[in-house]
Amino acid sequence: MTTHFITAEIDLQETPAELLEAIETELKKQGEPLRWAVTSVDTDKQKATVEAVVTTVKS
Repeated sequence: MTTHFITAEIDLQETPAELLEAIETELKKQGEPLRWAVTSVDTDKQKATVEAVVTTVKS
């Protein structure tokens, strides 16, 4: 198992529930999220920056 620190840009969504789903979907593309946080929001670009720690299994 390997741990990685990643940063992702997520499009802002209409509702908090949709934003949560978009964040979880994007993070799962990179591995299994251990923890994550929205670290900034750019309202002009309608993007949220998310920093996360994810794990992956070496095959």
